[in-house]
Amino acid sequence: MKKLLKNIELPNDLRQLQKEQLPKLAKELREFIIDVVATKEGHLGASLGVVELTVALHYVFETPNDKLIWDVGHQAYGHKILTGRKEIFDTNRQLNGISGFPKRSESAYDDFSTGHSSTSISAILGMAMASQLKGDTQKQHIAVIGDASIASGMAFEGLNHLGVTNANVLIILNDNAIGIDPSVGALKKYLTNVKKGTAKEENIFECLNLNYSGPIDGHDLPVLLKELERLKSIQGPRLLHIITTKGKGLKKAEENQVAYHAPGKFDKLTGELKKKSPQQQPPKYQDVFGHTIVELAKKNKNVIGITPAMPTGSSLKYMMEELPERAFDVGIAEQHAVTLAAGMAAEGLVPFCNIYSTFLQRAYDQVIHDVALQNLPVIFCLDRAGLVGQDGPTHHGVFDLAYLRCIPNLIIFAPMNEGELRNIMYTAQKGLEAPIAIRYPRGRGTTIAWRTSFSEIEIGTAKQIKKGNKIAVLSLGHIGNEVQKAIENISKADTIAHYDMRFAKPLDLNILKSIFENFEYVITIEDGCKIGGFGSAVLDQANVLNYQGTIKVLGIDDTFVQQGTVEELYDICGLNAKAIKTYLEQFQ
Repeated sequence: MKKLLKNIELPNDLRQLQKEQLPKLAKELREFIIDVVATKEGHLGASLGVVELTVALHYVFETPNDKLIWDVGHQAYGHKILTGRKEIFDTNRQLNGISGFPKRSESAYDDFSTGHSSTSISAILGMAMASQLKGDTQKQHIAVIGDASIASGMAFEGLNHLGVTNANVLIILNDNAIGIDPSVGALKKYLTNVKKGTAKEENIFECLNLNYSGPIDGHDLPVLLKELERLKSIQGPRLLHIITTKGKGLKKAEENQVAYHAPGKFDKLTGELKKKSPQQQPPKYQDVFGHTIVELAKKNKNVIGITPAMPTGSSLKYMMEELPERAFDVGIAEQHAVTLAAGMAAEGLVPFCNIYSTFLQRAYDQVIHDVALQNLPVIFCLDRAGLVGQDGPTHHGVFDLAYLRCIPNLIIFAPMNEGELRNIMYTAQKGLEAPIAIRYPRGRGTTIAWRTSFSEIEIGTAKQIKKGNKIAVLSLGHIGNEVQKAIENISKADTIAHYDMRFAKPLDLNILKSIFENFEYVITIEDGCKIGGFGSAVLDQANVLNYQGTIKVLGIDDTFVQQGTVEELYDICGLNAKAIKTYLEQFQ
């Protein structure tokens, strides 16, 4: 039987098909996604869930003239395949390949870059208002957003504005009851009632002045096509509510939607995940956090866990399972998470607010205004600090040191290993007089036997790992392990001293004074941006103390780092053991 997808390069080719052929095309598209992701890895379930919608949107609307935004972009694989990237789709999320998310610089069909959630409604409204101002009343503007993303504050802000405009905007609410983890909150309950037909008479979206239709089956192509054609002829703000199944078409992905959000390698026929080698490995930092907070919470009744929609990714799920009344997933709501934690801290609780480094950027004002200004001892645990790998520049956690270091009252700590993470968590929950940010990377630590007994860490203290007489290397956090490997392979290692600085703020001024008095060269190393980061802090103090030697700062240059494996990216940025060794040898 003739393959349809083979002859489709762009949506114009798709529009030459008969409507009756589209279900077959959807089947082929779904199989293509499964085939590639099974071996190349990536986000799976979300794209499988919107295959029919993707085909229908590009068939009905005149993309790229009509504007189409995919919220977050986890679900945009089918879109990419149908818009000129089929032949290079196997480079998805690879070094120098195509991005795993929509990206404006990559294609004319990617109307807006979306790596963080809940931005699509504001962006599409901006585009629609721009069209109006240019006198173009015919152009269509479509945003696809999930039920987890639409519950975010920013999405509500966009809906609130959209409802008082006459902008030519169609919002498609892709309701599958799950983001990365299951959706939470009152809106989720409302949407469930809508599906059951038991919702209160007033419709929340109609109350916001949107022309609401649905819910309809998002996998029924004839129904989708008919409704999209109808909505295309209507002006003004509209919202179409569709019901889909995340992972549709792969039984295992439908049954375990959390695991198959980004499953790694799997058997494309059975869906079985590829078994990884059973060798004993150090734990992931996220699991050290997850198990340690449970351990602390069992002894300290005031310990609370908070995460914005990342219970699995942050490993707060362990506390949610064992102590569900004290662990909270607040949905995609970083601003709310931070101020919720501030409110709890104001009443004497000990909140651990676990947010990915890149997502804390979304709650910056709350960190300053609601936490630091009031000097409330919220404990921020910033997972995914540094370069995170194939999710790329939207997800790299490289700005946190710079954007947090300038905030008064805030302590900043980066553990070099699992023991330091456990001990700073233990120290923080004993009671601090100020907020603290603890940043740690994605991936594994260094110690297999990591469940050590707790000991308190004195705030603002560094430690010397190795003595030397000429060059002082000052590392912050997990990257110190790369420094250790580098020094071990240098022939004249006695010239190099190594310090685990631990605190980016406050710096250990006693150790710094000693370093400035005794070393000709000082090298700082961090897995964050050079501008305003840890190295900048050391330079500031060197200026105050009138240090006359040479200081070099190693870190991320003033650029957005592309996607690739963590190993590839640290090599490119000159921050792995091999590059550090070469760099240090020039000063010997």
